[in-house]
Amino acid sequence: MQTLIKICGISSVEALDACIEARADFFGMVFFPPSPRHVDSYAARSLAMRGGSRIGRVGLFVDADDATIADAVKAARLDAIQLHGSESPARAAQIRRRFNLPVWKAISVASAGDITGAGTFNDAADLILFDAKTPKDAALPGGMGLRFDWSLLETWRGRPGWGLAGGLTPENVGRALSETGAPLVDTSSGVETGPGLKDPTRISAFCEAVRKA
Repeated sequence: MQTLIKICGISSVEALDACIEARADFFGMVFFPPSPRHVDSYAARSLAMRGGSRIGRVGLFVDADDATIADAVKAARLDAIQLHGSESPARAAQIRRRFNLPVWKAISVASAGDITGAGTFNDAADLILFDAKTPKDAALPGGMGLRFDWSLLETWRGRPGWGLAGGLTPENVGRALSETGAPLVDTSSGVETGPGLKDPTRISAFCEAVRKA
């Protein structure tokens, strides 16, 4: 089965066009104002219209309320909702029922216990996205280019719907897939020249590396 590719933190037409040209499966829009990749409803609507049916749309939220999610779902016509905060299984299930969309739950990983604990979302989320745990004093919950020990995923015994994120780049994604067999990979800072500045050349290289793995 071909590995699915998501490029997260897309905030410009140029970056979106690069994702489409490189045949990424999804692009992510960040609805979290502290992030340098944040998009408002107007920008999200424009990106969604440009992407059309050529690429899937995922909205990333951090402990957002229903009103914030509803606004983004409507503006961006989201295909999936990604939760990247401290949302509980009950909250994830509530969001899935409320919006009738697939829910992706990001799990911050630093130890084997974090992998095991992800199983609590088996019935609450449609996809588990394993990401690197950020430092306690970090301003953002992700998108910092950090990676975790991929060998920890050997203990994962949960649902088959899962993905790998955290520090993935065109240079290391092939090795990541060789070691983990992840059915989906997600990158953001790994295809940037600076915070929020996506590089079309690196987007293309990332997608090519995934397909060659």
